[in-house]
Amino acid sequence: MTATDVDTRSTAVDGPRGPIPHRPVDIARICGTVVIAAMIAFGAYSIATLGFTVDNLLSSVENATKVFRLMDPISVPGPADLAYLIGLTLGIVVLGTALATIISVPVAYVTAANTSPARWLQVVGRTIAVVTRAVPDVVLALAFSLTFALGSPLPGVFAIGIHSIGMISKLFADAIEQIDHGPQLAVRATGAGKAQEFWSAVFPQVLPSWIATMLHRFDINLRGSAILGYAGVGGLGYAMRNAFADFPTGYGRGLGIAGVIFVLCVVLEVVSSTIRRNLLGVTPTGKGIGDRVVRAATRNRPVPQRDRGDVPAVSPDSMLTRPWTRDRVGNLGWVIIAVVILIASYWMADVDFSQISWKYVIPTLQSFWPPNFGSHTAGEFGTALLVTVKVAFAAALISLVLALVCGSLAARNVAPNGKVRNALRVLLVVFRGVPELVLAIFLIMVTGLGNQAGVVALAFGGIGLLGKLIADSLEELPHGPERALTAVGATRSQRYLAATWPRGLPPVISNTLYLVDTNIRAATLLGIVGGSGIGYYLTNASTVLTLHGQVTTLVFMVIATVLVLEGVATWLRHVFR
Repeated sequence: MTATDVDTRSTAVDGPRGPIPHRPVDIARICGTVVIAAMIAFGAYSIATLGFTVDNLLSSVENATKVFRLMDPISVPGPADLAYLIGLTLGIVVLGTALATIISVPVAYVTAANTSPARWLQVVGRTIAVVTRAVPDVVLALAFSLTFALGSPLPGVFAIGIHSIGMISKLFADAIEQIDHGPQLAVRATGAGKAQEFWSAVFPQVLPSWIATMLHRFDINLRGSAILGYAGVGGLGYAMRNAFADFPTGYGRGLGIAGVIFVLCVVLEVVSSTIRRNLLGVTPTGKGIGDRVVRAATRNRPVPQRDRGDVPAVSPDSMLTRPWTRDRVGNLGWVIIAVVILIASYWMADVDFSQISWKYVIPTLQSFWPPNFGSHTAGEFGTALLVTVKVAFAAALISLVLALVCGSLAARNVAPNGKVRNALRVLLVVFRGVPELVLAIFLIMVTGLGNQAGVVALAFGGIGLLGKLIADSLEELPHGPERALTAVGATRSQRYLAATWPRGLPPVISNTLYLVDTNIRAATLLGIVGGSGIGYYLTNASTVLTLHGQVTTLVFMVIATVLVLEGVATWLRHVFR
């Protein structure tokens, strides 16, 4: 064998000689990493500049201890008064959510790319969704209160309805765009009009998603209804506001009413999960307490299924009539129940359209234009907006750090055993169950920390929301890489760092940015309960007719901030997908 043969064989076995290829540099991913690092740094800077010091925290604990000693024991209104307050609150929330659900249908229809009649209508639909989501419901309630009689529930109904249009229509439009286009094309081929095409081929496919979105929004509206009491809207929120205003003896009553709101939120989550199971014919698959209770209670009960089996021979005439199957009777029963609930809500909310001061409607609408700064400057509003953004980022950073621990241990494929996972799941439910604005109200009233209390409250709720999303996303990952590492003897921490965390990072980034977006909207409301930031100016301007131009300016600033954040979030999702 010659030296040439050896070299040839070596080349054949080892491959062509040359530099080892390297993975090309991904500039977009590097830029995305820099942006994320800058956001984390801004969150840490926000925590430092908002005054989170040990001395402040210790003084707030001492102040809270003094207040607890002075206040009366925790109590709730009498049975009759409590029933009235609960009925009034539920009536306002149900009517407001129903109003938004109905309006969201045409808005989503013109927004979705596969149903919109014209491109410009898509722009109109998206604009409606963005604007209605950006304007806080409490600001709408304060503005509407100028055109309604004192104590009327209609400002709350319209405020909840208008604010909810954005979320419901956006999710509904997304569902429309993701349908199976086969039935739609088939109906179109028969020469049907656009309305027939939508109601016969599109709407039936998205009806389950529409119902689920409506129930989810109802839960959000119920949690946020407490803040409407600070705009004069009756119900549990208004009673809690009056109780907290009685310093300090009324704090016990205020805490009792806050507890009622918490219990009401948990009970109605169970109810909504039951509705999803019975109305849609599927077992709820979510990780919330409602879905868990329903799954446990119906574990051995078969889920209603569509009638199957052999179809008996029928005449052509009978085929033209839809049979009354068990499913059809059940669905009709749910429709009747929904109508009864709407009528009962109308009665419980004591709606009276004669309370509208029609002569003030047009002047009130005109007062919002043109936008102006009033006696303030652009710098003052800009500084206030920066404070609101700081509160949102600081709360999101605190939530992220704690949610990574809680959410990871709540995931089935990460938790060391079932007991740890179940305990963390229950803890996340507790975090999510307490309405953050109710907690912010209490902390500001007791500790007087202002924005710091707002950060703590938003972070508290954010741990529950973000932790749940992280746990769900980690459990949904394919288990192949984890099993491969287990087969070679990797420890639990090695599996997490090498297989679970890298693949779970994109949803963590996406969900954290969603939390920041939510925090910006929530932080805007802190001004009405003692915080500063842009909410302070919004609250003051909303209550005076001659200052509504400032409201428009402030709302535009919030919308611009939210749009920038949504743009960055969309780009980061694309980079790290």
